Amino acid sequence: MRFTVVLLVIIVFIASSWVNNREEDKIIGKKIPFVNPKGWPKPIYNFKKNPITMQGFQLGRALFYDGRLSKDGNFSCGSCHQQFSAFATYEHPLSHGFNNAFSSRNAPGLFNLAWMKDFMLDGRIHSLKMQPLAPITAPNEMAENMDDIVTKLKTDTAYKRLFKNAFGDTTITSNRILKALEQFMLLLVSNNSKYDKVMRGEDSFILPEKLGYQIFKTKCMSCHHEPMFTDYSYRNIGMPLDPYLKDLGRMKESGKKEDSLKFRVPSLRNIAFTAPYGHDGRFYSLMNVFEHYRNKIIDGPTTDSLIKNGMPLSNYEIGQLTAFLYTLSDTAFIKDMRFAEPGTKNTVPSFIHLH
Repeated sequence: MRFTVVLLVIIVFIASSWVNNREEDKIIGKKIPFVNPKGWPKPIYNFKKNPITMQGFQLGRALFYDGRLSKDGNFSCGSCHQQFSAFATYEHPLSHGFNNAFSSRNAPGLFNLAWMKDFMLDGRIHSLKMQPLAPITAPNEMAENMDDIVTKLKTDTAYKRLFKNAFGDTTITSNRILKALEQFMLLLVSNNSKYDKVMRGEDSFILPEKLGYQIFKTKCMSCHHEPMFTDYSYRNIGMPLDPYLKDLGRMKESGKKEDSLKFRVPSLRNIAFTAPYGHDGRFYSLMNVFEHYRNKIIDGPTTDSLIKNGMPLSNYEIGQLTAFLYTLSDTAFIKDMRFAEPGTKNTVPSFIHLH
């Protein structure tokens, strides 16, 4: 029911945005070129729809970290998508929301979004610009509506200046808010891990990493394609249904029984920073994930054929795989001050271990 309400809100907003997306909503200012990393596929996103400018990006950054986008002012986008956790939620299976509620899914990391066609773990949202509406309007997350957000921001003279810099005048609208947020998220590109440096010829794997890479290519790459480390497909990996959340995954979007318990294949980039794992955060460590694949897969009607019989993994292979997966950690990304909350001096808490 909650997903239906959120979808209706998004559909209504899309219809109204066609009317509001006029000439005055064009981004102005100094354009920031989007540089496609060497060897990567071309982004899916059409940058002509919303060219990135320094002023638009800075406005989006301010909005991303502003608690006023939530009903009680306590929850910003950045409160669930923390930079030091590659913009996931660190160490919590579910995120805190309005009125002591919790989100219904584990918050995925936000990076390399320009290569994604659909959003949310079930793919029900087909536009990055519209994606923030889901958490903003969800009653158990930010529990707010765009009209009230606009009203709150209009009282802030600093925002009037930011909107003028980005759009040419001080008018604050829902469409402009979402455009700016989209610009900020588009620039969250993670492509400077040790793996990337090795691929560019700037570094080399040590032996366990090299051996782990070979095991990865044999046992994992069918779903986790390089260089994104996901194929963006939706699969049931044999996890039992959570009796409390009762989350049927993509079936909620498609209505098809064959999509029951299917979720988008996550990127393995920055996996050392984004625990716990799984759509509901049930796996607290990589070892828990490996144990699932080698011993605990449930062979149900929609379990993916590639893993329905389990995945043979020795302790030795797990050790080497772990070494390789740690090479996907992009410490430059989680420490990049361009993406930090305004006024932040250090984006990485001392309890985060950099691999």
